[in-house]
Amino acid sequence: MKDIFIEGEQVYLRALNENDLNGNYVNWLNDAEVCKYNAHHRFVNTKEKTKSYIDSVNNSNTNLVLAVCYKEDNTHIGNISIQNINYIDSCAEFAIVMGETGYHGKGLAYEAASLIINHAFTTLNLHRVYCGTSSENTPMQKLALKLGMEKEGHQKEAMFKNGKYVDILLYGLLNK
Repeated sequence: MKDIFIEGEQVYLRALNENDLNGNYVNWLNDAEVCKYNAHHRFVNTKEKTKSYIDSVNNSNTNLVLAVCYKEDNTHIGNISIQNINYIDSCAEFAIVMGETGYHGKGLAYEAASLIINHAFTTLNLHRVYCGTSSENTPMQKLALKLGMEKEGHQKEAMFKNGKYVDILLYGLLNK
């Protein structure tokens, strides 16, 4: 384990880096199953696009995007972010993609999400963290609720995915 930014029991979060271009990360956004419920998998992802993205987020003060790594084998299993940070309104959007499907169902997304949301509240001094997800994305809805987020509403037919329009469900959490 190196370059750890935030450490948990089973996972650690670190900055994305160019070494990630050599693993499966580039292919996650080309995988229809991984992207079944999100806005990715609309255009081909490439190493060049991914490198540009990594450079962009690593130089941003409004997007904190981190690699989720499994401690036992140091595998980069997903990405997690506090993005669109608004320092005036003290809020930001939470997002997560767990690209390595073999690590699903082990509570790793919850642990990583808890770590980054705690960081958003205690270090970035944010007041509110929010997210939106497809009405068909039951795992993300369960994660949001487990994190203590409240359902705040929905946007009707706000995303075109898998040949149809789907609603986006909105969740939010206040730092109390």
